[in-house]
Amino acid sequence: MTKFKEGPFVLMLRDGKVEEFNQAARQTESVDLSGANLRGVDLRYAHLCKADLRNAYCHTADLRGVDLSHANIEGASFHRARISGAYFPPGVSVEELKMSVDLGTRIRLA
Repeated sequence: MTKFKEGPFVLMLRDGKVEEFNQAARQTESVDLSGANLRGVDLRYAHLCKADLRNAYCHTADLRGVDLSHANIEGASFHRARISGAYFPPGVSVEELKMSVDLGTRIRLA
């Protein structure tokens, strides 16, 4: 069984404290969400542009309109996530993203 990381940033998001998360994220260089279980979490208003989402589990998460353009999403899974209007890093191909959303594969960067 996989052990997920649960740091303060992860707990804020899972508890729906997005404004608190955004305020804390602005005060740090990096937002460590690596290895986090973000299943079903509403991330629409979270500032994740430079977040470290390596190996994060984002099954059915709501990422509509979220800017992930500079985030590290290598190894993250977006199975059945809502990603309409989201910005992804330029190194992530459409095919890679589609496989992750449709099949749950983990993102591999080129």
